[in-house]
Amino acid sequence: MSLFGDGLDAAVQKAFTRPTPKSAPAQMRYLVKQLKSTKAVAQMLRISQRTVERYVKGQIKRPRPDLAARMEREVKKRWQPQVRAKARQKAATTGGIVIDTRARMGFTAPIGSTDQDRIRHLTLALPPQHAARLFDAQEAGATDQQLQDIAAEALKEVYFQDGGRRAGSLEEVRFTDIEHLEFDL
Repeated sequence: MSLFGDGLDAAVQKAFTRPTPKSAPAQMRYLVKQLKSTKAVAQMLRISQRTVERYVKGQIKRPRPDLAARMEREVKKRWQPQVRAKARQKAATTGGIVIDTRARMGFTAPIGSTDQDRIRHLTLALPPQHAARLFDAQEAGATDQQLQDIAAEALKEVYFQDGGRRAGSLEEVRFTDIEHLEFDL
């Protein structure tokens, strides 16, 4: 499970204009329509092609919990791609992204500064360029650690340096022990 990747996806999913299919047969029909074959859906979900066909016909209505989670995740990943793209574009160009986190944060700075790590709860609006970096890195397949580093750099600029108005000699921000993380567009 990717904390940052899933958080960014959840923020974009809030922009959906219609709800995703709820029932297992409806989800399976949607996946078959998207992937254009029952065989492709079966391989993706790691089930038999016959099982996919039975879901599509409505012969099976209740999947196992692990299969239900995989189906829901795959449907949400493909649901309303144009709405998803517009939401990302808006956040990356004009709107920015809001990060709400409770984590241990500190920084590396010259001798004599108070760089002690401590738990902080922050809710900050990050400018569009930081949203663009996060979304671009996610699209490129960045790891959760890379996304965490990008978020730490954004917090350094927005929170600790206040857009260049203070703490100019700050070198590195530590962003660890994340207890809560949520993004919003």
